[in-house]
Amino acid sequence: MTTESLEIAKSRYQVGKAAFENGQYREAVENLEKASTLLANNTRLAGEVNIWLVNAYEAAGRSEYAIALCQKLCRHPHYETKSQAKHLVYILKAPKLKRPKEWMTEIPDFSGISDNKSKLLLTTKLQISNLKQNPVEPEYVDLSQVNTKDNRFIWVALIFVGLIISYLVWLCV
Repeated sequence: MTTESLEIAKSRYQVGKAAFENGQYREAVENLEKASTLLANNTRLAGEVNIWLVNAYEAAGRSEYAIALCQKLCRHPHYETKSQAKHLVYILKAPKLKRPKEWMTEIPDFSGISDNKSKLLLTTKLQISNLKQNPVEPEYVDLSQVNTKDNRFIWVALIFVGLIISYLVWLCV
């Protein structure tokens, strides 16, 4: 492997990671695959690139590729890569749980709306959905249930504070 191909692989790896972190999974898969082909399979960097590629495959909906690559990485010579691959295989092969629709929040697509209109529309929709979920009803208080008797707490507290102040003055004199 030449230093030029190593530099190209590193730059593709960085571009792929950035694309993955920005949610552009197809682009991440492309860049990480190209970086992986430029590296020798038994190096630490190749293992790191392939772990990211497993995650990108899964995020892009290509679970079969992710599991196959992850099983291959379980035999990688670098210990950390092998360990991560074993954990990922366990997670990827786990059964998918069905979630009730009530647990899910639908995120509307505002890509076709200009920036200011989308903010206004999003705020309005959130306010409407909050009102539907938590309708505001006026709270009425029955005044016959309210304790309006004077319990003389204020007077007791003032006398107590006065005694403490007079005691402190007496100590200072």
